[in-house]
Amino acid sequence: MASLPDDTLRKILIQIQQTAIQSQRALNVSRQQIAAKERERRILQLTIEEINALNDDVNLYKGVGKMFLMVPRPTMQKDLKSEEKELTDDITTLNKKAKYLEKQFNDAQAQLRDIFHSAPGQQ
Repeated sequence: MASLPDDTLRKILIQIQQTAIQSQRALNVSRQQIAAKERERRILQLTIEEINALNDDVNLYKGVGKMFLMVPRPTMQKDLKSEEKELTDDITTLNKKAKYLEKQFNDAQAQLRDIFHSAPGQQ
């Protein structure tokens, strides 16, 4: 590294630092999205439990815009299970993305550490 001109070294450092910052920001966004999806999934699970606890003769209604439509129990349960599966898939995808971003951030930090530890005058 000592053989590189200062300008080139500075550009490399800036690029690595920008990568680390972008990865950290994207990682924070992913974690927030995961938390939101987890909350939604938990609400759906609680709704499913409540519907299953109701008698079969109870009418179920689904909100559509500003009105409510009566929906048969099997249809409502199927729709809720489908939504729960979609949320679970989204959470799995976001977790994979978060792991990738975390690895990218850690790699960028490791590169910066290596550069600064191998810098002349630090030995």
